[in-house]
Amino acid sequence: MEDKSLCVCNVMFIYRHLPQKHINLQLVLTLVFFLPLSSPLNNFSISLFYGAVFSLSLFLHFPLKEVDREKAKPPPISPPYYLHHSFSEMSKADSIQIREVWNDNLEEEFEFIRLIVDDFPYVAMDTEFPGIVIRPVGNFKNTNDYHYQTLKDNVDMLKLIQLGLTFSDEQGNLPTFESDTDTDNRHCIWQFNFREFNMKDDVYANDSVELLRESGIDFKKNNEKGIDVGRFGELLMSSGIVLNDSVYWVTFHSGYDFGYLLKVLTCRSLPDTQTGFFNLINMFSPTVYDIKHLMKFCNSLHGGLNKLAQLLEVERIGICHQAGSDSLLTSCTFRKLIENFFSGSLEKYAGVLYGLGVEN
Repeated sequence: MEDKSLCVCNVMFIYRHLPQKHINLQLVLTLVFFLPLSSPLNNFSISLFYGAVFSLSLFLHFPLKEVDREKAKPPPISPPYYLHHSFSEMSKADSIQIREVWNDNLEEEFEFIRLIVDDFPYVAMDTEFPGIVIRPVGNFKNTNDYHYQTLKDNVDMLKLIQLGLTFSDEQGNLPTFESDTDTDNRHCIWQFNFREFNMKDDVYANDSVELLRESGIDFKKNNEKGIDVGRFGELLMSSGIVLNDSVYWVTFHSGYDFGYLLKVLTCRSLPDTQTGFFNLINMFSPTVYDIKHLMKFCNSLHGGLNKLAQLLEVERIGICHQAGSDSLLTSCTFRKLIENFFSGSLEKYAGVLYGLGVEN
């Protein structure tokens, strides 16, 4: 009797919920529901059978939407291709295009970046931020712990102003974007401008911000047209640049660069310990080369990025203390350093940030 009642309920469900276009299937399922009653199945088997048919009826009533894969693809950049040019061709400033990225062209530029990252997996990074405003007090095990605590306190408190990215391949070639309006096929680097930092409300180091202003950063324009850092983090996460074992990060004395990068990606304060900090770096950026660390293994090399570039006769293109130009100089200097002082694999030099971590 219970089995018969269950059959009736299921038949009523079919007629009430299956669309009319499945009327023939309604009739078939009605018959099928009554078949188990005349068979020697136990109650468990009958329940299992009903459950399967019940699931089928739900599937027919709520079908999965078919995805149009062509429509799901992001619109291609026109035209959707890029060119290779040799490192030696990059000696003139007019061969470089610093692609300024604001809120209104952020997604378009990331579309282009997604196209090139596999072929240009060396990513040189530089950031601009409001300086260093606090120094921790207390006892620390070593200078590296002190440096990390200083980094954490400042990155947690302050806001990112600019981030520059330069992509290159193993020979130092940069991507070139050809468009209908730009027929020069200039090499591309990227400079992302963020909106969050506000001189009226936020803490900053006066000398650092004044230097950035003198270098041409327009803080008012950043506030009005700059990128939302949260949206940037989302697009960066899905860009193929991070969480990718095939991407090699190139930096110079980059503790703060990675500090701000991790803050953007995680939307959280930095870890309390260096171990946690490096665990995140190893996850998001598995292979990192810090030029300042590499210089320790090169006789007679010293100083900051600008000094090193002069010693290696690397020409700066763009404005000093702007993230795009600094990332390009980092990329070119790295390539020149490798050509002149290193041979073979660089693997044993990876993963160390100057002044932090395992370096003592």
